[in-house]
Amino acid sequence: MEKIKSSASLTSVLSNFIVGAEAADIPSDVYENAKVEFLDWLGCAIAGANDLLVTKLIHYADTMGGNEHATVLRHNIKKTVTQAAIINGAASHVLDYDDTSTVYTGHASVGMFPAFLALSEWKELSGSDFLTGHIIAFKVAATIGAIVGDQQYKTGWHTTSTIGHFSAASGCARLLGLNETQVAAALGLAGTLSSGLKIVFGTMTKAFHAGNACQAGIRAALLAQDNFTCAPDLLEGTDGYLQVHRCQVDKRELMTLGKTWGFDGLAQKYHASCHFTHSAIESFLSIVNENKLSQDNIKSIKVYSSQLALNAAGKTNPATALEGKFSIPYCVANALVRGDTGIGAFTDEKVNDPGIKEFMKKVSLFLNEGLEPMEAKVEVETNDGKVYARSSNIFREIPPLDVKKSKIRAKFVDLTGSILGNNKAESLADTVFSLEKVDNMREFVAEI
Repeated sequence: MEKIKSSASLTSVLSNFIVGAEAADIPSDVYENAKVEFLDWLGCAIAGANDLLVTKLIHYADTMGGNEHATVLRHNIKKTVTQAAIINGAASHVLDYDDTSTVYTGHASVGMFPAFLALSEWKELSGSDFLTGHIIAFKVAATIGAIVGDQQYKTGWHTTSTIGHFSAASGCARLLGLNETQVAAALGLAGTLSSGLKIVFGTMTKAFHAGNACQAGIRAALLAQDNFTCAPDLLEGTDGYLQVHRCQVDKRELMTLGKTWGFDGLAQKYHASCHFTHSAIESFLSIVNENKLSQDNIKSIKVYSSQLALNAAGKTNPATALEGKFSIPYCVANALVRGDTGIGAFTDEKVNDPGIKEFMKKVSLFLNEGLEPMEAKVEVETNDGKVYARSSNIFREIPPLDVKKSKIRAKFVDLTGSILGNNKAESLADTVFSLEKVDNMREFVAEI
């Protein structure tokens, strides 16, 4: 990668990075982080493959028809490369158990991996190319996200989709070997297609956003490969992306390209609900476990959260499994009453359980404007008048690589063991952790 010129535009700098970043210059621990991220995504995709929204998207793809480029995971069928990306993308996000970027508060993996997997299968690329393309795209997403993500999210945009468009296009452009002019066009197309609103949280459309970002990224890269033209300065130009979102380029972010890779800003999930519920769950469980409390001796639970958390996960009377994932009261109550915060806790029946509904009445939500977006403070009052308090911020409590690797492997087996069988799940995890040895990603996908 060439040295960045002070006068270079954001689009040109990113295009240069996407084309010029050398795989040999990427540290080995970055590749290991990418494998952990991919395994986590794959587990979510396999576990979500039979959700009703996947069936509906397959029906849509059947209606539209097309070439059989890439596999719809766990359905033994192939669709066009864009259809496979959108279906697998939605499947991987429907459980809301996938990771989150702490930089732009968006789900990183689901807006990238479905596109790269479909394209790599279709073009029979290697596991090494797949990982390198993803790592570069991940850094592009972190860079754009650091500039616009926070502003977008607060305004009401779903950054999983908006930033996902750029990351998917970036990685696909790298995998297709586009030149800098073509990459700039792909970024421009991705930017003008970029959309997604948070009002859809709690519906199928939230998961659809992830798949839509992936198919848009593939489409942008394929059109750019055919020299489809777009504004070469869509990000920074007049009436461009940054102007629309009222943001300015931070040159300090650009100087990190090729030097840092951003995986320290990626938080995996260990509860199968909106990430905005996790700090409250962790704080509450710490109080309960340290003081040996039970639901019978708890009088009230006060949860103090940020406005963003209350907007996203403040549903006080969830009626469906999806709504339960965006309900801090349900998630807190369920964590104590059932002790299971995995995907099994989020069904329509469990969300509407009378016992849970009754305990949820003890949970009250409050705004604390002094808290960081993901931070939560919980106060528990017992029947004898004692009050216990604890704060947590899961975005500042990300475990080191070796711990993540162990935890995500266990999560993967837990998610997929009943579907694949534990032996196959363990074997697939082994393959992911040595993905650089896979010569053909088509053969890898065939084993899932």
